Amino acid sequence: MSTVKRLPPRSEIALSDTWDLSSLMSSDDEWEQALEEFTGRIDDFAAFQGTLAESAQTLRACLELDDELDRLAESLGVYAFLKTTEDQADSEYQGMLSRFQNVASRAAQAASYIRPEILAIDPDTMAALLDDPELEFYRLALERIIRYRPHTLGKDEERLLAMQSEMSQAASQAFRQLHDADLKFGLVTNEKGQQVELGNSTFLELLNSPDRDVRRTAFRQYYQQFADHRHTLAATLSGSIQKDIYYARARGHESSLAAALFPDNVPQSVYDNLIGAVRDQLPVLHQYYDLRRRTMQLEEIHHYDTYVPILSDLEVTRNWDTAVDLVVESLQPLGSEYTQALELGLRQRWCDRYPNRGKQSGAFSCGSFDGDPYILMNYKPDVLNDTFTLTHEAGHSMHSYYSSANQPFSYYNYVIFVAEVASTFNEQLLSEHMLSQASDDRERAYLLNRMIDDIRGTIFRQTMFAEFEKITHAMAENGQPLTVDSLQSTYRELLDDYFGPEFTIDDELPLECFRIPHFYRAFYVYKYATGLSAAITLSRRVLGGGPSELADYLGFLKGGCSQDPLDLLRAAGVDMEQPTAVEIALNHFGQLVKQLDGLLAD
Repeated sequence: MSTVKRLPPRSEIALSDTWDLSSLMSSDDEWEQALEEFTGRIDDFAAFQGTLAESAQTLRACLELDDELDRLAESLGVYAFLKTTEDQADSEYQGMLSRFQNVASRAAQAASYIRPEILAIDPDTMAALLDDPELEFYRLALERIIRYRPHTLGKDEERLLAMQSEMSQAASQAFRQLHDADLKFGLVTNEKGQQVELGNSTFLELLNSPDRDVRRTAFRQYYQQFADHRHTLAATLSGSIQKDIYYARARGHESSLAAALFPDNVPQSVYDNLIGAVRDQLPVLHQYYDLRRRTMQLEEIHHYDTYVPILSDLEVTRNWDTAVDLVVESLQPLGSEYTQALELGLRQRWCDRYPNRGKQSGAFSCGSFDGDPYILMNYKPDVLNDTFTLTHEAGHSMHSYYSSANQPFSYYNYVIFVAEVASTFNEQLLSEHMLSQASDDRERAYLLNRMIDDIRGTIFRQTMFAEFEKITHAMAENGQPLTVDSLQSTYRELLDDYFGPEFTIDDELPLECFRIPHFYRAFYVYKYATGLSAAITLSRRVLGGGPSELADYLGFLKGGCSQDPLDLLRAAGVDMEQPTAVEIALNHFGQLVKQLDGLLAD
């Protein structure tokens, strides 16, 4: 009789393998006291309402109060959230997080007048306030608020827009309920003869099966549900796109794309350059698909053949300390200050290391101003990808570590546009290090294949998504109907372009446009592609440079949000307003494909 391997309860995990949250709160009792303090200070906001234009001193005092309470709220919220991830069945910590969220909502309501009141200050008065030395520290924060003045409506109109917030999420909520709860995909027998429930979480697992019949069956069975619900899904996607257009027009933006790029102060040329540079390099992607087809000995290559590794997974067992050794060794080009701080954190208790019953799945980094930059892992010694996940999350954590150490609270929290740079930069260094240490050509080929598929999935695929978002929003803005047929035909044209003439596009594949959750948060996915492009370019620059190039990169990590994201990257050595970084990344992709082809041909 076979034994069942079960996850241990949280109580059986060694303390040394869990994170130590005392940098946030020493205990639940301290958290309770801090929550009481936070709650008691909410009413302090009322004293400033209606006074912000009176003097620089008054405005500064209000902004300082807002910072103080935001900082306390961050520690409260992060502590409660991290405790819930340890065991999601623990109702005590779920209740703690819920209580915090309720108080935080009250605080947000009490402070909600600050931004509109600042925006209501007439330009001459605001100019005089900004020139006052009292506001020198907050000048950048205020200028960022003032940028929104042309796109801010009157009090009554803003109230109406605010009242629509829940209603505006109806399309995405309907999609999530259908996608995550109501669609039922049945069972698929895997290559081991086991029946697996097919769903969103197991679909990619089955597409990684070495058995092509398993992959094909999972693909067709999965997409049958989307075919059966395509009219409903087209309506929800169209509704989400129309929502984006409505809010962009209501706020006076020239397009929904312009509205999405506005918060990061990113010109549309960045978006367009990404698409143009990727399209220029599509032939080398098509070459890779043909290499994959030949190596897998297929007459035709289909989408369900693109996820399984060309070579079977390497059988490597690497315990936690060995993984940390490998990560730290690979990051030596970043200098001793970086590696010593990271190694200390990973060997001590920044990280919650292993799975336990009820623990949140996956991995993440959670940095804060006052706390250590914590990492949740579900590390498995026999899964190679978990070592890459560790260095990825460590990249995020060290970004938070440097930002919080070098910036004040107001300017330490970096934006999403740059967030993926530090994490994927680390992955580049780990890949290069492991490639240089590979024991034979098979291991080298496996690592090359992994690097290629990472760029393919992050730059090429996400750019195709970004192009679909741009085209469909423009269609709706020009009055073209978004129907099942128009959405699928638009997506089919992109599939033909991105996969190439020798790739077999199954009839089901255009239905993919109805299953991507990111499409309900439009104009976001391009940041994955620009982030990895910047990371590859900067990693080449640091590896091939000297102290100056390293100082530029570390300066980027230290920058927080003290400059706009494009300016932070420019100072690090990459100008994302030019297509050069994307071109460098895709030229690197081409070199990797060439190397892999050479190894597999031998």
